[in-house]
Amino acid sequence: MTSLQVLDVSNNNLTGLIPKFGDSVKLTTTGNPLIGKNTPSSGSGGSNVSGSSGTSPSGNTTVMGSSGTSISPGMIASIVIAVIIFLVVMLLVSIKCYFSRRHRQPTISSKIEVVENPESRSVRNIEISIEVLKQATNNFNEDNILGRGGFGVVYKGEYHDGTKVAVKRMESAAMGSKGINEFQAEISVLNKVRHRHLVSLLGCCINENERLLVYEYMPQGSLTQHLFDLGENGCSLTWKQRIQIAMDVARGMEYLHSLAPQIFIHRDLKPSNILLGNGMRAKVADFGLVKIAPDGKNSVSTRLAGTFGYLAPEYGATGRVTTKADVYAFGVVLMQLITGRKAVDDTLPDENPHLVTWFCKILNNKERIPMAIDQTIYPDEETMESIYRVAELAGHCTTHRPYQRPNMAHVVNILSPLVKQWKPTCHKLEHKFPTFHGVEDIYGFDQHMSLPLQRWQTM
Repeated sequence: MTSLQVLDVSNNNLTGLIPKFGDSVKLTTTGNPLIGKNTPSSGSGGSNVSGSSGTSPSGNTTVMGSSGTSISPGMIASIVIAVIIFLVVMLLVSIKCYFSRRHRQPTISSKIEVVENPESRSVRNIEISIEVLKQATNNFNEDNILGRGGFGVVYKGEYHDGTKVAVKRMESAAMGSKGINEFQAEISVLNKVRHRHLVSLLGCCINENERLLVYEYMPQGSLTQHLFDLGENGCSLTWKQRIQIAMDVARGMEYLHSLAPQIFIHRDLKPSNILLGNGMRAKVADFGLVKIAPDGKNSVSTRLAGTFGYLAPEYGATGRVTTKADVYAFGVVLMQLITGRKAVDDTLPDENPHLVTWFCKILNNKERIPMAIDQTIYPDEETMESIYRVAELAGHCTTHRPYQRPNMAHVVNILSPLVKQWKPTCHKLEHKFPTFHGVEDIYGFDQHMSLPLQRWQTM
């Protein structure tokens, strides 16, 4: 303080008496109207210390801030009220968001969390209440049964808006851990894939000890009905229908093997898992045994599963399944489309019960193939040529060595020319427009006109 020369306390709203300073100190107190006046204070003389309480000239208690500015009780009350209002608004917004989310969710019986890889999860399927499914199936009436499988019964259902569905109902007690694993696997796989030749999963439900899956409805049933059970709502298939079914299945399997985000191995491809819709167009179903190959690989070690007669020999011997195991099963299906025979038929003589063994012997002598053709097919010369091509393809698909089998993309290329292709009907156009001499006249250009390729190349 002995070295103090300038003290500037202007514009600080200070109160109290001014201490005496030496003549060498320059004191500035402008902007402090109450300074120098003898007003009551909590201290003994000087101005209030920063951060302490004091009494204003009007007699009201004030609080001094760190800068010496007083804060009135009114300001404190305003701040408190503002904070309360803010908290109330945030609470109301939270409540509104909660009820909005709850309102958007469908009515469900319970939650299901079944995901093999959370990063690739898709929540395309919805959870459906058991009450809705009971109403759709007339309380699971036996008249609505479409079929029975290893772990449950499939019912036909119809929603109030007329939408038809297929409901697969399974009891966890009867399923055991194996059945529950297949239930979970099917949801996981069908949440990751979507293709026009794969049956779509529309929803699922867990009701106490029951597990239910809801699929799109396929009105023509399974391929089994039309190959082996003609008396049970089945009808014989023409060769044109059979080759189209083979093509549809091949495209679905090609997607699983090489076009989907991951490599999926079906492991149970057979006629009962090939469902038919309008126009006898086919879709692959039942993905409970599907295995996902690790990234960068097309094979995986697993327990033996599938159906005898469709199992690739290397799978049964090594327990390691590859996409070529599905190719083998597809080859068996091709043989069944040609012959109308089951994969294993114990009613036949001992040397002929296994379809693949019997059919491969026939392939060694092309003249015997006509005798192996399903009797409900009445082939003409063009159809026979198509059958020969499919029979040869079936033999390649079921060869003993997996590396000698084609992949499904190659199978699709082989079958594509055999499916009837669109061709322009020129004679009909000429009949409709008799004044024209050809199709080129209708469209205003000459089909025989040479194209300026040189000009295109330089552009």
